[in-house]
Amino acid sequence: MTINKAPKLSISAEQYYGDLPPEQFNLAQYCLAKSAVQFPDKTALTVVSDLSSSTGVEYWSYFEIEELVLRLANGFNLKGFAKGSRILIRMGNSFDYALAFFAINAAGLVPIPASSLLTSHEIGFLLKNSKAVGIVSDGDLPLPELLADVLSISHDEFNKMKSCERGTYAQTLKDDPAFLIYTSGTSADPKGVLHAQRAIWGRRPMYKDWYDMDSDDVLLHTGAFNWTYTLGTGLFDPWANGASAIVYTGKKDINIWPEIMAKFSPTIMAAVPTLYRQILKYCRLNGDDFPCLRHCLTAGEPMPDLIRSEWKDVTGLDLYEALGMSEVSTYISTSPARASKLGSPGKPQSGRAIAVLPIDGGTEPVALGVTGALCVHNSDPGLMLGYWGLLQVEAMSFRGDWFITGDQAHMDDDGFVWFDGRLDDLMNAMGYRVSPIEIESVLSKFSGVQEAAVCSIEVSIGVEIIVGFILSKDGHQIDFDLLKAFCAQNLASYKIPKQFYSVDGIPRNARGKLDRKKLVELERELRGNSNP
Repeated sequence: MTINKAPKLSISAEQYYGDLPPEQFNLAQYCLAKSAVQFPDKTALTVVSDLSSSTGVEYWSYFEIEELVLRLANGFNLKGFAKGSRILIRMGNSFDYALAFFAINAAGLVPIPASSLLTSHEIGFLLKNSKAVGIVSDGDLPLPELLADVLSISHDEFNKMKSCERGTYAQTLKDDPAFLIYTSGTSADPKGVLHAQRAIWGRRPMYKDWYDMDSDDVLLHTGAFNWTYTLGTGLFDPWANGASAIVYTGKKDINIWPEIMAKFSPTIMAAVPTLYRQILKYCRLNGDDFPCLRHCLTAGEPMPDLIRSEWKDVTGLDLYEALGMSEVSTYISTSPARASKLGSPGKPQSGRAIAVLPIDGGTEPVALGVTGALCVHNSDPGLMLGYWGLLQVEAMSFRGDWFITGDQAHMDDDGFVWFDGRLDDLMNAMGYRVSPIEIESVLSKFSGVQEAAVCSIEVSIGVEIIVGFILSKDGHQIDFDLLKAFCAQNLASYKIPKQFYSVDGIPRNARGKLDRKKLVELERELRGNSNP
C-alpha cells in the first residue's frame, strides 16, 4: 500500500521567534548610548573626503557623536516642534546629514531622509505629502517654495544648535514613529514607509546572519550618508555593536575604494553589485593590498553569479548577499557563519518568519520548489508601521498576518530562498527600486507626447538601464534632448531613461494593459534596426 505524504511547505516559522524589544525604546539611544559608555574614546566614524589633503579625513569618537546628537536634539526641541512632528533632511553627502537624522530621532521627532539626487519638485511632493513642519538644509541643494507653516533650518542655524546644552534621549515607546522614508511604488507618486523605533531592533538577526560582526570590526560602506542603505548598514548596525564605520564623501572616483581599503584597514565592506562590477573592471586589485578585509556584503539588487565568482578569484574574498526592502530591511541573507548556495540570496535570518504563499491568493504556504509570493510575518519587529496616509494600499499589502513583499521566490529542501522576479513592475536602477508609472507620468506631461512607456533592459551582466518609448501626438516630433532636460527638472537622475525610442504604438495585452515584456522585445528589435 502506498502512503501519500503531505508536501513540505515553504515556511520558516509561524511567527517571529527572536527576542522582542522593551516597551520603552528609542532608536538613536539604542545605537549610541551603550557604545558611548563602553567605548567613549573609540573611533565610531571615519569620514573621508580627500585623501590628498591633511584635512580630508575626520575621526569622530562615540563620545563626540553622542554629545553632538544630544546637543542638536535639544536644539530641535527648543524650536517648539510637537512630539512626532516630521522634519525633512535636505542635505548632501556629509556627516551633518547623519547627525541631523539621529538628533531628530533623539528629540522624539520623525526624520525624513531624502536623497540629494531628488529634484526640488520631488522634494516639494515629499514635504506636502508628509505634512512636514520643518526642513533642515545645507544651502547646496535647491528647495521648493515652502509653505508658511514649514520651518526652514539653515546650515548656519544647524551649526549654532551644536552649541546648545546637552539634551536627553526622548522617552519614546517601541511602536512610536522613528523615521519616514519614501520609496517607489505601483503609483505615479512615491509612497511613505513609516518605521517604528523598534525597526533598529528588527535588524539584530543581521548581525550574525549577514555581517558576522562584533565590536572589533571596521565597516566600510561605499554609499552616501543620505541613502538609507548607508544609514542602516553603515551606521545603525556598526554603532549598535560598538564597531567602527568608514564613509567616503568626496568626488566620485572608482579608484578611491582600493586606496581607502589599503589606508584605513576595514574588516568588512558593503556595496551594491554595480560597484563591485565597476571596481573589477576599472581598478587594479590585489587581495594582499588590504589583508584586514575579511569579507564583503552586497544588497540593493541581485548579485550576478559571474561577478561574485570573479570577485572571489581576484581578491580571495567572499561576497555575502542579503535580500530586503524598505518596508522591512533585509530578512534573507548569507554570511560566513552559515552555509550558502551560489545564486541564492540565502536563508531566512534567525528569528524571521518567512513564507512563500500562492501568487493568486490564500495564506497556506506553497510546497517547496513552487514559486509564489514571498511574505514576512507581521510580528517581525523590523516591519514598518504602515504606508503613510495610504490605508487602502497598506491593506492590500497584507494577507492575514503576512506582509506581501512584492517579490516572487521559491524555497528549496534546505531552506534556501531563490529569487524569481517581481510581482509588480518595479524596476531596479543602481540599487534603487523605481516605479515605471512615476516616470511615465512625468514623460506624459511633456509637450507633444501622446503616450509614454518605460521598461528596464539588461545591457551587460548585472547592469540594467531604463529605456523610454514615446508615442507622439500627430504632427509632433519629440526633441529627446529637451525631453531629458525636462526629466532632469522633475526626476532624480537615476530615474531618467538612458535611451528613448519613437514608436507608432505602445504594446498592450488582451486586457488592454501595457505589456512591459513586449516592451523589452520591442527594444531589442528597435536597437537591432538602429545598427548600421
